[in-house]
Parts: sequence; C-alpha cells; structure tokens
Amino acid sequence: MKAPQRQSGNKPSSVPSALHLASISRRSFLQRYAAGALLGAPMIVPRHVIAGSGQTPPSEKINIASIGVGGMGHGDVMSVSGENLIAFCDVDDTRAANTFQKFPDVKRFKDFWKMFDAMGKQIDAVTVSTPDHTHAVAAMAAIKRGKHVYCQKPLAHSIYEVRELMAAARKYKVVTQLGNQGHSFESIRIFCEWIWAGAIGNVHTIHAGCPALNSAVGALAGLKERPPVPRDLDWDLWLGPAQTRPFNPAYLPGRWRAWVPFGNGTLGDWACHVVDPVFWALDLGAPATVEATFKDYDPKTQGDAYPPGLQVTFEFPAKGNRGPVTLHWYSGTERIPRPPELEPDRKADETGAVVIGNKGVITYGSHGAGGVRIIPESKMREFKRPEKTIPRVKEHHQDWLDAIRTGRKAGSDFSYGGPLSELALLGIISTKMGGVKLEWDAGKMRFPNCPKANAHLHPPYRGGWRL
Repeated sequence: MKAPQRQSGNKPSSVPSALHLASISRRSFLQRYAAGALLGAPMIVPRHVIAGSGQTPPSEKINIASIGVGGMGHGDVMSVSGENLIAFCDVDDTRAANTFQKFPDVKRFKDFWKMFDAMGKQIDAVTVSTPDHTHAVAAMAAIKRGKHVYCQKPLAHSIYEVRELMAAARKYKVVTQLGNQGHSFESIRIFCEWIWAGAIGNVHTIHAGCPALNSAVGALAGLKERPPVPRDLDWDLWLGPAQTRPFNPAYLPGRWRAWVPFGNGTLGDWACHVVDPVFWALDLGAPATVEATFKDYDPKTQGDAYPPGLQVTFEFPAKGNRGPVTLHWYSGTERIPRPPELEPDRKADETGAVVIGNKGVITYGSHGAGGVRIIPESKMREFKRPEKTIPRVKEHHQDWLDAIRTGRKAGSDFSYGGPLSELALLGIISTKMGGVKLEWDAGKMRFPNCPKANAHLHPPYRGGWRL
C-alpha cells in the first residue's frame, strides 16, 4: 500500500436465550478490553529513548498537530489542548481564525504535506477534522509516518478508503480513535448492559434516525454562478482528491455535508452516533443487504446532492447466538415511527432509536445520550438494572490520549469505527444506485447482484492524489 500523496513537489515525507447471548457478548467484550489493556504499560523514560517507536512516555505531554481547526476542528483542538499543540493545518484562514487567535504561538500550515515535511519528527499524534472527502488522505499521511490519529466521523468517504485506513493502522501499530464521542458516554454502556442482561429479550428490529436536513437539492441551480474564490481559501487544497470543479459558496463552510462529492449526507454524519449503541450491543457487523428509498429526488439528475428525505433498510444475518436483525434508518424529512408502547403524553426522540425485542422495547436519544428507557414506563419501573460491567470512560479524546500513553486500544479505534462508518457508506451507495436492493459480500468487498454498484466502492481521485 502506498502513502497518499499529491504530485505537486511536496514529497509525502428459534433463537437461543437472551441471557446466554448476554453472557457471550459481555465475556467477549471484557476479553477484548483486557487484552487491549495488556498491550502496554506506563513507562517513565525520556522521549529520545523511544523516538520512532510509536509510544509516548506517560510522564510527558503528547505533541499534537491538528489538520482542520475550524468548526468541529476547533472543538477537537480544545479537547486536546492540555497536551502540546505544535502545529495547525487549515486551508481556510477565515474559518480557522478563532483557533489561530486562541493559540497564536502554534505554527500554521495550509498544506499538511508541508507540515509533515517541516515538523514530522516532532509530531506524536494528529487530529483530523476536515470535510469527509479529505479524511482518508490526511489520516493516511499521518499513519504512514507512525503518528497516532483521532479522525472525525465518518472515517472516510468510500469503503475502499475505510479498508485501507484500517489496514494501515494495524500495520503501523498506531493508536486510533473515530470521533463518535458518544461511544465514551455512560449511556451507551448502560444500553449494552441492559441488552446483554436480556432486558427486552432477543432484538429483531431497530428504527433509528436523525431529522437533520443535509440535502443540497435546492442549491443545485446556484452552481451555475462563478463567484471569485475567497482570498483566505486555498480552493485547490480544499478540493483535495475530489474531481476539479469551480468554487461555489454553496459548498462551505459546513454545507459540504449535503453534497455527494464532499460529504455523506445526514446518514454519514449521524449513523456513527445513533447506530453506535446497537452496533456495539448486538455485534451487528456487516449487513447482508441494503436498500434505500427516497422522495422528491432523482439520483440521475440530482445526483450531486443528497435527497431531502431518506429511508434505508439494512438486513443483518444471524450471528453467534442472536437471530437476524433488521435496521431501518430515517433522515431528513423521513422520521422514526412513533412506537405504540410510548405513552401519549411523552415526546418521542427525533434523533435516536427504537429497539424492539421479543420481550419489550428500549428507546434512546441523540448519541445515546437522550436517556435509555424501557417503554412503557410501567415496564421501566419493573426492570431490575444489572450491575455495571463495562469499564467507564471520562471523555472520548482523553480515552485516545490515555490509550497512546499506555499502548492499549482506544474504545472506538479504526477496527471498530471503520465497520461502523462502512455501514453508512453502504446506504449511500444504495441511494446512488436509485434505491436498488443491494446484496453485500463484506469479505470480498463487492455487490454480487449489482456490478454497477461496485464502481462506487472506490471512486477515482483526481490527478495527483492517491492512497
């Protein structure tokens, strides 16, 4: 596998019992956690002794570079600001101004290749908070140099990129973390413990979603305009590996999520949060089929933008000691159906999930943080809560930093966050294919029943960019 680079003179320096399922799920989790904790132990040694080893002495602060420091990137910078911030990279000086002003002494770059060429030996770890289409090239540049990586969700813009990042993280033995911060919340642990304790029996159906409207259908006509590129923006670097197109203010800041060449719509933006609890608790893995349906949208004529309303159905085969599971996703103008078990005077979560088992229903809200509840309330009052068996985490970024110091895996490292991101990307491919029900062979990374869809697994980069 080759490092990503730009050819521009910058060198890339009848189902078993729920209780039985619960014991197996909990045991496998605890074994994984314990094994990760034994990968390394704190050692107080000078930095120069372990230079190039990929480990950082717990007695020292971690030298961090941040790629993308405006918007969400500012929050990521603040979350690691207790360490040594030594370099910032952002292609938009205006978007990054708040971060630049807060940390005036940190060196600034627009091109992350130049940042690595100039400061690579000083950098221990990197945060990547760029638009989705540049996650992979930035993260891979860091990983190939042995840097630990915290990357915003979804992990990448294509399934090929996800697989390559997962493989590289294993090869270079770096500590990684996907930016789905809810994975470190108390509530996701509560949900897993309840499911594993058999609170609602065997889960068979999930309704999950988010009403955020990340659709640019209404802005398509405005792409004919040709305004000048803002002085503080390097448009060529912002485009990264995406195909060349003229600048348009409809793409940024933040609005890139609604555009197919740059973002992953609401599904890509929110599935790594909302689906995370069931993905973990049920060990969902890869679906066997995926099918998208939408309204007021034609992918043939409006395919540059995501639809205003989307439903996606994922069918997961039986696995281990659980039966098959169907996951329904709703976003934009399409909403999660109100569960009949919910009392008329209680408001349903618009962002979250309704999880249905053969013995009951659990709901949870945004990021799993809106409250984990068995419904109706009478069932909640009757439920005897199980003991807390999953280790608790103080904060998502801190979990990553602690993992770097101890040599263990972070909670949502790329081996977990990659397949979670891949789930969303499969739904997006089904949307691009006009809602065809796709059969998915995860091992061979292909759609056996729709060869045309395979072209969306690894869309071509523009000239000068590659992984």
